[in-house]
Amino acid sequence: MALSDSMEMPSTAGRTPGPIAVFSNSYARLPEHFFARLAPTPVARPHLIKFNDSLASELGVNTQGLDPDRLAAMFAGNLTPSDAEPIAMVYAGHQFGNFVPQLGDGRAILLGEVLNRNGERRDVQLKGAGRTPFSRRGDGRAALGPVLREYLVSEAMHALGIPTTRALAAVSTGEPVYRDRQLPGAVLTRVASSHIRVGTFQYFAARGDLEAVKRLADYVIDRHFPDARRAERPHLALLHGRRGAPGFSSRALDACRLRPWRDEHRQHGSFGRDHRFWAMRLY
Repeated sequence: MALSDSMEMPSTAGRTPGPIAVFSNSYARLPEHFFARLAPTPVARPHLIKFNDSLASELGVNTQGLDPDRLAAMFAGNLTPSDAEPIAMVYAGHQFGNFVPQLGDGRAILLGEVLNRNGERRDVQLKGAGRTPFSRRGDGRAALGPVLREYLVSEAMHALGIPTTRALAAVSTGEPVYRDRQLPGAVLTRVASSHIRVGTFQYFAARGDLEAVKRLADYVIDRHFPDARRAERPHLALLHGRRGAPGFSSRALDACRLRPWRDEHRQHGSFGRDHRFWAMRLY
């Protein structure tokens, strides 16, 4: 299948859509070593704390007829939409000044993508959804306090016009997580234009897998920079931008994404190459 074909939303003819939205997952059309397929780990007693009705409307998410318990089960990962393809993405990056050749989604699972009311593709991801092959020694879970903080701060920054991920739902799990002390657990439903990082390229480049680097670059062009496809050398256009549009270079991304964060004095200390992508992410 061509990558341009994977950008198309699947037809709903002859199939039953998911209970709230029609999902696809174009990233899951890439080779299997780009990610791991796995379902979220169910939790004991999910309880819906907050649901973002405004964002749901933008995404075309229909929750009519769903009671809070069913919504909580869905956004905790206990129920997965029938057309979702849950995956954890692999990437590399720098931590504490050192290059780590394999990181990856250690507690986040990408359910898939939906098209919002403007026809724009948006990732839907569960943060705190359980262990993945990339969890290392982590438990794959999130504490309630950081989940609520991310929900509030990401929506506040969106309201200020600062590029960031969005928060669709916050759900408590009814289970404890253990950090420096016992804390209540929670799951955040995070929405972004993409979860591809510079570190995704680094992961394959560090292994000398140039074919994978090219496949990933083609995917990024098709999904985020389709104008680059018309350039004489599309991959250079991806790096440097064209016709006044920023490309994927660190300098271009800094200019179009990090400057508003700096202006608001909210820059996070871990804006390394493994954490920089189109919809800036909160931790």
